[in-house]
Amino acid sequence: MGYRFRLHGKHLPGKPDLVFPKYRAVIQVQGCFWHGHDCHLFKWPYMRRDFWKTKITGNQDRDSRNLEALAKLDWRTLHIWECALKGQTRKLVNDVLKETSMWLESDIAFREITGGVNT
Repeated sequence: MGYRFRLHGKHLPGKPDLVFPKYRAVIQVQGCFWHGHDCHLFKWPYMRRDFWKTKITGNQDRDSRNLEALAKLDWRTLHIWECALKGQTRKLVNDVLKETSMWLESDIAFREITGGVNT
């Protein structure tokens, strides 16, 4: 789509997956399991429950801190969740791209793209 970006911005909190300097925007592609997303792809493991609870809630806490730190630096953030790209609620790739492009061109500080019904 012609957007210039950098991968894994080491100079920014959380080392975002995609960095768009011109738009002061970053995109994080979040795995539903690893970040405890409330969707059909996430299920709490039966084994080692305490370990996984600590691990996943720790990831969520770190995500919140990174989001807050990016906002303080005047960077906008888009989270694209795994369920938007795969599974029974996935969206069409072109729809995800269109939503992403519209967000990049907007002044919206934070947005999430999650799985949902395709129309």
